[in-house]
Amino acid sequence: MNQAYYLWLRLMRLVLVLVGLSIIIFVVARLVPGDPARIALGPLATPAQVQALHIKMGLDQPIVVQYIDYIANLFQGDMGQSTVTDRPVLTDITSALPATLELVLVAITFTACIGMPLGILAAYRPNGLFDQFSRITSLVGVVTPSFLIALMLQLAASLGWIELPVTERLSASFNYSGGATGLILLDSALQGRWDVWGNALQHILLPALALSAAGISQVMRITRSSMIEFSHRDHVETLRACGVSKRKVNFKYLLRLSASAPLTILGLEFASLIGNAFVVEMVFSWPGVASYGVRSILHKDFNAVIGVVLVSGVFFIVVNLLIDFIIGLVDPRVKLKGA
Repeated sequence: MNQAYYLWLRLMRLVLVLVGLSIIIFVVARLVPGDPARIALGPLATPAQVQALHIKMGLDQPIVVQYIDYIANLFQGDMGQSTVTDRPVLTDITSALPATLELVLVAITFTACIGMPLGILAAYRPNGLFDQFSRITSLVGVVTPSFLIALMLQLAASLGWIELPVTERLSASFNYSGGATGLILLDSALQGRWDVWGNALQHILLPALALSAAGISQVMRITRSSMIEFSHRDHVETLRACGVSKRKVNFKYLLRLSASAPLTILGLEFASLIGNAFVVEMVFSWPGVASYGVRSILHKDFNAVIGVVLVSGVFFIVVNLLIDFIIGLVDPRVKLKGA
């Protein structure tokens, strides 16, 4: 199977997943108790006003007609109007998405730069003191919810144990209008605003650490297990028998052989971080698309909820497609299994 056909096949399957996701979230949003028109207008609205908003939102139509109209508008770049902000949902998501993407990128950087080295060190001396300690801490990191870690970090900062800010992306004293990408760390660096860059880095450290804690633990465990497994292969034993130093075997040969498993976990973790960011953003008052989605759920802003879920689904699907493509290039057997 050639690479183009394999990629096309995976793309079609993922498109079907996205269609199924849109149907499920649309139906669930419509079945949730509560009248979005009544919530949007408030308790003092008259029945006539509520009915008028029903008609304007298309809620008086059968749910199948509502879904068809929504998909038709979606292909035109229209996700509907938010009943909370009274702005197009696409505009709200576009303005909030850079904050979440920046948080996710920093979190995945922490996951890779902390998780893999710790896993390598744990595998360097299996069953040693550091290995046993790392297994306990990784287990705690995997089972501890991210929101609890976020609250603990925020509490530590509030008590003065950690000298880092716990809310927003920048301090109020900074007059910064942003840049082209909306990623403050990137834009401020490109503009030479290192004061802004340093302040933004301080603000993002705690939420990124809370978001990446579980991923760090998973990558550490997978890296350790993969390196120990490959360390008993014949060609690795041959290198040791030929007098190659343990350090060189581990970091030049064994690490390269063991890298595929943690890289796969990193890709999957990166794809799921937007969904995991919901609670972390709420705890740290991070103005991203995840916290926007939580507020939309609380106010039963159906168009906004559907928009956030679809954007998260598209992000997850695109990242998984890239992972499948990269793995297909590295290992041709994957393409045959996907046929």
